[in-house]
Amino acid sequence: MPSLDVVVVNWNGGPRLRDCVASVCAVRDHRFELRQVVVVDNGSCDGSAEGLESCGPVVEIIRHGRNLGFAVACNRGAAGSTADFLLFLNPDTRVTPDALARPIQFLTSPSAQDVGIAGIRLVDDEGLTGRTCARFPTPRMFVSLMLGLNRLAPRRWPSHVMSEWDHQDTRAVDHVMGAFYVVRRPLFLTLRGFDERFFMYLEDLDFSRRAALCGWRTMFVADAAAYHQGGGTSRAVKARRLSYALHSRILYGYKHFPWWSATGLALGTLCVEPLIRVTNAISRLDAREVTNVVRGVAWLWGRVIGDLWRWSSIGARARHGWTQMG
Repeated sequence: MPSLDVVVVNWNGGPRLRDCVASVCAVRDHRFELRQVVVVDNGSCDGSAEGLESCGPVVEIIRHGRNLGFAVACNRGAAGSTADFLLFLNPDTRVTPDALARPIQFLTSPSAQDVGIAGIRLVDDEGLTGRTCARFPTPRMFVSLMLGLNRLAPRRWPSHVMSEWDHQDTRAVDHVMGAFYVVRRPLFLTLRGFDERFFMYLEDLDFSRRAALCGWRTMFVADAAAYHQGGGTSRAVKARRLSYALHSRILYGYKHFPWWSATGLALGTLCVEPLIRVTNAISRLDAREVTNVVRGVAWLWGRVIGDLWRWSSIGARARHGWTQMG
């Protein structure tokens, strides 16, 4: 029987976290073995991770004293797993037996031996299916997103998000959203987990891209669904969320695009997009949004300057080492 460990990363998830963990623990299904539900708490201050052990004997809590980021927390949650499959699950989700069993059934079928990652339909409060699959983005797609061209002329400037598809059929895709992300554990180990340089956002897309480069496919399984609120706790920290999203975009560019494309994307993200965002907020007379953009971009610049300092320091140490060896 295939086995599954579930990893839930929490940061001030409130009552949604308990609902999520309880829904997983309530699953009793002969199609797979649920071994462990690991909740990694990233320094929450709302008490949301307290008392979760009462949800079931399979629950384990890992507590961090501060927010170490989503990728770090996922990797630590998966570190002790011995299961066949890992499910990375957002705390604002709720699952059913089929939501857990169907992707595992698919991944263990003879036709899916080259499928390393799977996702399912995610539905909202009204039962509507979200657009959760994506293409691997190109520099052009990110420029479209940066300038808002994907909204003005979506046919000519398509987004990497597959919003034109209703997500009602099972198919191979480039990427499924990390809110419900099933991975073969051996693949996760081979790729050394999520890249921890991504504090939040795009770490899942980066993982899907690296898996594809190793010959693994990603599959969207449409005949199962889970509830997903969307936005989660990041709604409450819009400036930080903007900073993390833009920083992750720059990191993704330098990992997967040619240097000149990545540098152009970085300059546009740091200099052009903030002006567009502020202008749009001013046109709507939204002072709070202006403040969020300014704060978010200030934090972004701080992170980028820190990256440059670390990279230059690493380079200097490396050059010093080579000189000593010479």
